[in-house]
Amino acid sequence: MNKLASDLQKINLLPHQRDALLEQLKVYGRDPANSDPIFTKEGIEVLTRHAFNSPSLATSRNALRCLANALLLRANTRQIFVDLGYEQKACNKLKNDNRDDEFLVSRIIFLTTYESNVDIEKLIDQYHLAENICLNLSRHTKQYVTKQKKVKELDPMEDMALIETLKLMFNVTHFCPQRIGAFSPALPHVLTLLTKRAISSSKPLEPPTGPLVNALMNIPIEQKENLASLFPKGSPNVNVDRLHEILEKSIKVYADDELEQLVSPLLTLLRKVYENAPREVQRHMQRALLPSDADREKVLGRAESLASRLLRLSSNPTTPQVREATSTLLFDLSDKDARKFVQNVGYGFASGFLFQHNMSMPENALEAYSTSESEGSNARASQDSRDPLAGRVNPVTGQFLDREERVEEEPMTMEEKEREAERLFVLFERLKKTGVMSVKNPVETAFQEGRFLELDDDAESE
Repeated sequence: MNKLASDLQKINLLPHQRDALLEQLKVYGRDPANSDPIFTKEGIEVLTRHAFNSPSLATSRNALRCLANALLLRANTRQIFVDLGYEQKACNKLKNDNRDDEFLVSRIIFLTTYESNVDIEKLIDQYHLAENICLNLSRHTKQYVTKQKKVKELDPMEDMALIETLKLMFNVTHFCPQRIGAFSPALPHVLTLLTKRAISSSKPLEPPTGPLVNALMNIPIEQKENLASLFPKGSPNVNVDRLHEILEKSIKVYADDELEQLVSPLLTLLRKVYENAPREVQRHMQRALLPSDADREKVLGRAESLASRLLRLSSNPTTPQVREATSTLLFDLSDKDARKFVQNVGYGFASGFLFQHNMSMPENALEAYSTSESEGSNARASQDSRDPLAGRVNPVTGQFLDREERVEEEPMTMEEKEREAERLFVLFERLKKTGVMSVKNPVETAFQEGRFLELDDDAESE
């Protein structure tokens, strides 16, 4: 550190000597236990000056690596860096068409968004941070938009730089939402990268796919030009289908703790996309994510379709964030209508969400219905049109009534019927007191309508 510091006062090192010292410093700096001089105010200033003032690109990048490591390992160094006032030079360096510079500088600025008073608005308004981020994203899409017979194998630094740029973009838009409009030009580039790159089946949200999804969350897609990018005229469902693919693969492979961290943002993004989608795209999303007639051949949630997996997630007690996000998405797909929600997912899956959000249950929600009553669904063709149950759905389980398993039971005795009637009477009275749904006790109704008949002791014994 002393040699590098004195070199700044008066040049006394050859380029290869300077680079060798920085390389040695990078190794020492990986363990802060015995590297205190690096993490002092003087140490950070020496590294910063070599990183942003050196005419040698090699020296600059070597110093940037040391600086990035220091800011990562010791949080207090981030404020030291900000106080030195090199934000403008850092933002300008992002203009370089070089993946090493993009990776290192993006990481440094990203780290300053934590535990420092960096002025993000100033970075965007005066130092063109948003423009340079959008510029770098456009560079990453070139290989996918230019006509090539075959996409060549990527340099590993390409993805590493892309990931850092996306992380920086997410943090900046998250901590400075008043400037998210400046990142609208990034939307077509993010969508291109998301749709053109292959999605891993074993780790579908591994970087850069996960960061691409996260980057979309804060872009104002509701703006007219952004809607045109998200729902292109020729193929309005192309981006939605890719999000569905990522969701389906993710639900299949990730454990509960991973789902909480990785899949929650994707579910939130799908809600945002649905809210701003044209009606035909909304119907497409409903068909893809809500239970189909094929799902209703069984009790809802027991098939292996995407819709059934989502239903199981909506009741998973070990993933509270995903459970809430999934239920909310399904409710949105039901046009935020409680009756449609019950019809789409069944009372068993809908009741908890409605109760938790203080929504009253529609009076006719527990009546059997036909799938033809729901918008966008096709009634199942019955094998026997004379079957009165054909196409009718159990509102609790969501299964077709004519597909329910028939259980042969002995007829109930009169005593058993009395006990069952008494039990139901008590249950209805308790349900009325909860106020969750408006119900009327059938025994009370029968009495009021004059259909209540008290049997004689002789009839009862018979």
